[in-house]
Amino acid sequence: MSKQRTTKIFDMLTTIIILLIAAALFVSGKVRSDLVAICALLALLLSQILTPSEALAGFSNTTVIMMVGLFIVGGGIFQTGLAKMIGGQVIKLAGTSETRLFLLVMLVTALIGGFVSNTGTVALMLPIVVSMATYAGTSSRRLLMPLAFASSLGGMMTLIGTPPNLIIQETLSSAKADGLVSSLIPDIGFFTFLPVGVITLTVGIIVLMPLTKIFLTPKSSEKQKKQSGKTLNELVQEYGLADNLFRVHVLDSSLVIGKTIVELDIYRRYGINVMELRRSAGHNKFVRTVNQQLASPMLMLQKDDVLYLSGEPERVQQLSEDLKVKLLDIHTDEIEGSSSNASLDFYDIGIAEILIMPTSSIINRKIMDVGLRNKFNVNVLGIRRNKSYLLHDLGDEKIHESDVLLVQGTWKDIARLRNESTNWVVLGEPLQEAAKVTLDYKAPVAALIMLAMIVMMVVDSIPVAPVTAVLLAAILMVITGCVRSVEAAYKTINWQTIVLFAAMLPMSTALEKTGVSTAIADFIVNTFGSSGSYVALAAVYFATSVMTIFISNTVTAVLMAPIALQCAIGIGVSPVPFLFAVTVAASMCFASPFSTPPNALVMPAGQYTFMDFIKVGLPLQIIMGIVMVFVLPLLFPL
Repeated sequence: MSKQRTTKIFDMLTTIIILLIAAALFVSGKVRSDLVAICALLALLLSQILTPSEALAGFSNTTVIMMVGLFIVGGGIFQTGLAKMIGGQVIKLAGTSETRLFLLVMLVTALIGGFVSNTGTVALMLPIVVSMATYAGTSSRRLLMPLAFASSLGGMMTLIGTPPNLIIQETLSSAKADGLVSSLIPDIGFFTFLPVGVITLTVGIIVLMPLTKIFLTPKSSEKQKKQSGKTLNELVQEYGLADNLFRVHVLDSSLVIGKTIVELDIYRRYGINVMELRRSAGHNKFVRTVNQQLASPMLMLQKDDVLYLSGEPERVQQLSEDLKVKLLDIHTDEIEGSSSNASLDFYDIGIAEILIMPTSSIINRKIMDVGLRNKFNVNVLGIRRNKSYLLHDLGDEKIHESDVLLVQGTWKDIARLRNESTNWVVLGEPLQEAAKVTLDYKAPVAALIMLAMIVMMVVDSIPVAPVTAVLLAAILMVITGCVRSVEAAYKTINWQTIVLFAAMLPMSTALEKTGVSTAIADFIVNTFGSSGSYVALAAVYFATSVMTIFISNTVTAVLMAPIALQCAIGIGVSPVPFLFAVTVAASMCFASPFSTPPNALVMPAGQYTFMDFIKVGLPLQIIMGIVMVFVLPLLFPL
């Protein structure tokens, strides 16, 4: 045996061992999946099976880059409330029925997946489905895995639904051009896949409905833990802020124009707190931009400013008359004059509770003397003392031990209060609460960006690559403020998923480079090629199905399509059902979270483990294979 052959066999065995160990660790769930993937990649590097450039190619892969961008786009869709708005419309159709919601998610996702890449489909639908689940009071775990699977199922309905469809079309066209198969065999057209797609979707719905209910229903220990701290709406209700909230509009004739808050001396004259100011920064029919500002003492008022005041109704009315500002009713929107409810919004400015420590140096000092406004740029809106609430004339109120102060300021300023842990403790997680606040006035912008991204990805006449369209959309989400900041954009990215997928992609290179993939293909031809058309078709299908668990569906289709063609030619039957067996098996990979980008995208969002995909995805994958082996010859006669 030559040295070269010995080396090749050794590399094949090494690759298989690394793959099996990684698969075992994935299944066990005892080690983080991204760490397992990195270790497998390092093992391939150290064994010199892959070169450094080959090993790191996954991190520059266009699909991985697209996933990064799609996380940001999804974050923008979620943070602007667009997902909640769309989800609310779907919920109206589903009602409170979990079954109807499941069916709607599957059908809508599959329909979109027929024309948009499955990765883009899941990125678009994921935040929407999460909002729908919250709305309906059900667990998103029941819906997110079916969402990923439905995107793959829908991809079987059209030629452009998934890359393997294009691969088998090209394989058949080349074979006809080379004279390997009869020219009488019909070409594979755009909707040739539709019957297959309808059947796969039907099977998917029938199988997934009971499996997700059995295996993906959260256990009591997995239910969401109660937050430490109260939600923003709970705080508003508890302190009765809405009942003491008033708005005044600065008119042309108002006596406050050109004057600062400190000059007006509103608190001392009327006992009223100026909580915040809203100033329009430009708006039109489609986009509204509002500057939400804390009412600092040196802030100079302008025409059309809207002040949010907290105080007794009689005093607010007196202020309105004295200063000639218009008191807005609860139905008047300060920006567009449409119907609205007066309420505090928390886009830039938030509220939080701070608990005064027994050792605090500010005990027995007046609120106005403590200097919270000067030091931290926050206002005190209320005091919770035992079971009573103080909301008016707070400046002269002395602070007691164990008082809870309700403060208002920018989210960053509230977070800064944590630095003074000797005097008080900030209750809850203000920055986490800020992240939950939807920038709903940005929803039209997010919708336009998302629509533009989809159009660029679908319309061939637009000379923009899909990865470019996604990155452009991600950047626009940040620039237009649909995502709060660059830091917030980075936080929307699930780096564990990115590393997992990028580190596992080179595994396909290793399998192909060492000849493992070719060996498997040769075994199928030699073993099952002469056993009859149905047996050979089943062998091609399930070999492809197994390979795609560890290799991307595109690479699997590239490897298996010519093998399926040669197998059909050798038996003397039509190659069409064999080629369809390849594309269906390659696309219907449900047993692994890293075999397809959709599976990887929903894994962290649904808090799934590798075993969750085995429990739900593997039975579906097997049943789908059995059905297809019998159905494909009926749709495309041998």
